Amino acid sequence: MAFLSLKSVFAQANLGSVDQIDTWSRAWSAAAANGSAEPRLAFFARESGIAEDAFLKRLGEALGWPFIELKGITLENEVRKRISTKVAFQHMVIPVSVDAGVLKVAVSDPFDASMLAAVQFDARGAVDFCLAPRAEIEKALKKYYGVGAETLDEMSGDDPVELELADNREITGDDQDASVIKFVNQVIWEAYKDRSTDIHFEPSEDELRIRYRIDGILHQTPLPPQIKRYQAALISRIKVMSGMNIAEKRLPQDGRINVRIKGEEIDIRVSTVPTVWGESVSLRLLTRGKIFFGLDRLGFGADEETHIRDIIVKPHGIFLVTGPTGSGKSTSLYAFLSTINSVTKRIITIEEPVEYELKGINQIPVRSDIGLTFAVGLRHILRQDPNVIMVGEIRDLETAEIAIRASLTGHLVFSTLHTNDAPSAFTRLIDMGIEPFLVASSLEAVMAQRLVRMICPKCKTPQRVDADYLGKVGFPAHEIATATFWKGSGCEECRQLGYQGRTGIHELLVMTELIRPLVMNRAPATTIGQAAKAQNMRTLREDGWRKVRLGQTTIEEVLRVTQTEEHVKGLIGDEKVIGK
Repeated sequence: MAFLSLKSVFAQANLGSVDQIDTWSRAWSAAAANGSAEPRLAFFARESGIAEDAFLKRLGEALGWPFIELKGITLENEVRKRISTKVAFQHMVIPVSVDAGVLKVAVSDPFDASMLAAVQFDARGAVDFCLAPRAEIEKALKKYYGVGAETLDEMSGDDPVELELADNREITGDDQDASVIKFVNQVIWEAYKDRSTDIHFEPSEDELRIRYRIDGILHQTPLPPQIKRYQAALISRIKVMSGMNIAEKRLPQDGRINVRIKGEEIDIRVSTVPTVWGESVSLRLLTRGKIFFGLDRLGFGADEETHIRDIIVKPHGIFLVTGPTGSGKSTSLYAFLSTINSVTKRIITIEEPVEYELKGINQIPVRSDIGLTFAVGLRHILRQDPNVIMVGEIRDLETAEIAIRASLTGHLVFSTLHTNDAPSAFTRLIDMGIEPFLVASSLEAVMAQRLVRMICPKCKTPQRVDADYLGKVGFPAHEIATATFWKGSGCEECRQLGYQGRTGIHELLVMTELIRPLVMNRAPATTIGQAAKAQNMRTLREDGWRKVRLGQTTIEEVLRVTQTEEHVKGLIGDEKVIGK
């Protein structure tokens, strides 16, 4: 086929004048030279103020090429094999179907002559082209070829090798390093783009599974079937990057990787454990700078935020944040410290590990292997003239005693504790061996929290919920008739999940003259909780219902993170009573 003139087709489609095209071309070239990866026609569509799919449809009409919706296409394996993985990923094209021996291939830029020639050569037969947005082609490639498929094809026929860590750790979408390095970089890059907090490499007998944790939920990544063959090389590469001993495969190891993604610093904590089928590797992605929200961005109610702002400027006392792993405790503590950080306050932390670096704050990492525990570090911090101390976690009696002594001698102490709700923190400390009168006199407040997924704003739609179901799960009866409920119907923006991003739900218990004697008399957590509720404390579930009413999250999400045994029976058959 004859290659096409961009300007003549644009004129025929009434998409832009010659002068406009020249201006757009210069601007796109300049952006590309500065590192922009935006495709040319997507850039032109944006400049013309037309959505990319509508833009391509008009181009297609002028060219006589159909526009295709890739979402509705199921790619057969035989069709996929008609275009090599290398050509598909290098030129961002995807085969769609075969009809009477003619291969239909979706492309996003019909004016890329080298791409058209490469596809026709690779197909070794007749080709019909159709148009689809570049982003949709990329998603289809990942779905049907798998993340890193091109890289693994390059490795085919070669023995896996252990590679030295490259000096340049810049990770980009088109990294050109050696194949093993490139594949690991691709996995980290895709995780970063998907807002993942964790990456898990999980070996089994016949496959290596890679899963990303996005908004607290694990999602399996599509991978080429031959990935298992390169398991040892990939894991060795990660161990080299994180400074581990690659020869030691019998014992767990911990390491850390510092990389840059598009100029942004990323800290990656790495952990390996031996399993029956090889080492399982977990990577925790810690993005510097993205965690430091103001208190108004953490999901607090107005009254809770007022109480918190009053507490974190007190000269002494203890403020505990409780909840399970992954409930956002560190985010809240860092937000508190960032809010009060100033040149007039000396703030020292001891953490395991230091997850995010705060400018102007002295942060000490726990090193249990050399005897630097929370208790030892905290004891020495008190000799450093601090105003504010943050202890990563109170795990034992010794740490708890030192923290309480610090609070009673004029220091403000922040820390975390693993309890299910706020009232249980008092009884947990007493169970550790702390005298009740010390707990009552030192604790200023306890905040329990969880993270709930937020409804995707792009596909947010009203939801009808059965009143019997609402009563069964404890939704406030007086609000059932008037409340409006929402859900995400699923779209490309949220990976068809209906959720995008997370926010906190909180249970803030402030020490008062009514609560103090209950703690001193060793009252059970339920009694303390009832007294706090009488003083307008919102429970985790009640704060969750507040966010449901505000249209931020769903009933199911609140139940997922606050579910306790007494609610299990009430949840049986919930799918039957929710209106679709």
